[in-house]
Amino acid sequence: MEAEELRRKLRGIIPPMVTPFTAEEEVDEAALRREVQFFLGCGVHGLAPTGSTGEGATLTPEECERVWRVVVEEVNGQVPVLAGIISDSTREAVAYGQRARAAGADALMVTPIHYYVPTEEGLYRFYRDLGETVGLPIVIYNVVEKATVRPELAQRLADLPLVVGIKQSGGDMHGLADMLRLIGDRLAILTAIDDLLFPSFVLGAQGAIAAILTVWPQTCVALWEAVQGGRYDEARRLHERLLPLVRAILGVNFPAAVRAALEILGRPVGPPRRPLVPLSPAEREHLSTLLTAPPGGGREEALWSQGLRPR
Repeated sequence: MEAEELRRKLRGIIPPMVTPFTAEEEVDEAALRREVQFFLGCGVHGLAPTGSTGEGATLTPEECERVWRVVVEEVNGQVPVLAGIISDSTREAVAYGQRARAAGADALMVTPIHYYVPTEEGLYRFYRDLGETVGLPIVIYNVVEKATVRPELAQRLADLPLVVGIKQSGGDMHGLADMLRLIGDRLAILTAIDDLLFPSFVLGAQGAIAAILTVWPQTCVALWEAVQGGRYDEARRLHERLLPLVRAILGVNFPAAVRAALEILGRPVGPPRRPLVPLSPAEREHLSTLLTAPPGGGREEALWSQGLRPR
C-alpha cells in the first residue's frame, strides 16, 4: 500500500492487539486468529499487533514475524495492519521492519530509541533511515517520556515521504493539540490517551490506537461514530462509561490487566510473559465488577451489551 493511500486510511478505531500466549508462554496462534476475527466483526478500522499492549518488547524477531503473518492472513486486506516495533537501535529496528515487510504488514508502528536517548537529530535520522531501508510507511509511536518526539521535530519528520502518522501517547493532551494544530493536515494524528478519547476526537484526532479499544472495541467504534455524526450527548455518555474501566486497566499492572479483562469477557489470551505477573484476586474482582456493571439503559445499554461478548 502506498504511503499516501495508507495515510488516508489511518482513521477510526485501531486496537493494539494482545499477543495470546499458552501456559508455557508460547504464541497461541489459534487464540490470535480468534481475536482478529472478533475485531473484524466489531467493525474496527485497523489492527496494531506487537505494540505495548501486545508485549512486543518481550517477543523475539521470529515471534513477531509469526504474529504479523497470522494477523495479515486473517485480515486478508480488509483493514490496515500496523506492525509494532519496540527497539533500541536503528540496526535492530530495520531487522524487525524487514520481517514485517516480508510478513505483509501495511505499515510499521515504531517507538523512538529509548535506552540510550538520542538527540533530536538522532531521532530524525532513525525514522529517516528506517523508512529508506525498509520501504514501509511509518507511524511514530510517541510514548517514551524521556525520548519524546516534540511537535517541532514532528514537523521535520512530516517531510519524510514514508512517515504517515503519529500515535500520541503518554496522557499528553497538550501534545496532541499541538500535533493537530501544526501537522494535522499532513500526518494522521491518532490518540492513545485512553481516558480522553472523546475530547481527542472532538479536537480532530483522526482515530485512536489505545488499550481500551482492545477490551471494548464495539463501544469504542460507537463512540467514534457518535462523534463523527455530531451526536455528542451519546458520545459523552459512552465516554463516562469507559472512564472507570480505563483507570482500572491502566492504573494497575498494565498490560496484564488487559489480558484479565479479555478473559473475563470470554476471550482467553493466556498469561502475561514473565516477569509480568497476572492480576491479584482483589484486582481481578474489581475489574470484573467494572466490566459487568449494568448500564443506564437505552441505546448505550444495547451497545454496552454488544461489547461484553464476542460474536
